[in-house]
Amino acid sequence: MNAPVTPPEKATPRRKPDWIRVKAPVSEGYAETKKLMRELGLATVCEEAACPNIGECWTKKHATVMILGDTCTRACAFCNVKTGMPRPVNPLEPDNVAIAAGKMGLEHIVITSVDRDDLPDGGADQFVKVIKALRRETPDTTIEILTPDFRGKHEQAIEKIVEARPDVFNHNLETVPRLYPTIRPGARYYASLRLLERVKAHDPSIFTKSGIMVGLGEQRLEVHQVMDDMRSADVDFITMGQYLQPTPKHATVEEFVTPKTFDAYASIARAKGFLQVAASPLTRSSYHAGDDFEQMRKAREEKLAKERRD
Repeated sequence: MNAPVTPPEKATPRRKPDWIRVKAPVSEGYAETKKLMRELGLATVCEEAACPNIGECWTKKHATVMILGDTCTRACAFCNVKTGMPRPVNPLEPDNVAIAAGKMGLEHIVITSVDRDDLPDGGADQFVKVIKALRRETPDTTIEILTPDFRGKHEQAIEKIVEARPDVFNHNLETVPRLYPTIRPGARYYASLRLLERVKAHDPSIFTKSGIMVGLGEQRLEVHQVMDDMRSADVDFITMGQYLQPTPKHATVEEFVTPKTFDAYASIARAKGFLQVAASPLTRSSYHAGDDFEQMRKAREEKLAKERRD
């Protein structure tokens, strides 16, 4: 008689440490924000990327709007946004973003997008239209954009967007260069650096910002080198957060980086000259973006005042 076959054990996902557990969103503010986004036909990176801070941010009626649809032309190993052939660009989207900003009473708004390699300008024109709609309808709202890399067309894209004058131009490097082939295969590390550098070359008054995830297998010295690369491109603001695996299909978490290590990274980043640093397990590009923007603006004013005195 044959012995019974024991089915193979399923791999159990790594248990999240206490410092990155968050409560499920149930507040009235969360429900109101979700309702408004649906009424205006807007996508948010908060939902599409399964952000752990959605409950906190939406309760405060803060949301990061994702323009150019909800379907990306790339398939990065860390990202939960769906991949495929995107729908045509929605001409009503810029006005709807402005309506949402007005109804939510936003003092600071973050606009991001999917990659649109199918468009001749990578979607830059839609960013410009959104910025113009916001300036027209909510002139007191400061505007932060988080763009893709506009692969192969970044020079013309940058010129268009910088001319529209967002307050902050953010483009994330995401990880260290060694991990690009597996984590961000559709992008090039040094092309992203050049994009950030070119923004400053076109208009030094625009704040630039970039971020990376940790916990993907990077070494600490590699992270320090990314900081140096950002500073060489005159990036003003660095964000650092813990990578969290959105589904079993995505890249695995190699390490849960401790809050103490994040504090050490933050100290090193400040010493390297960034105007603003946000580094914690739950930090994301647009987390507390409005407060961070005000602190960064103040830091620049203090730096300029000191330079005048010296």
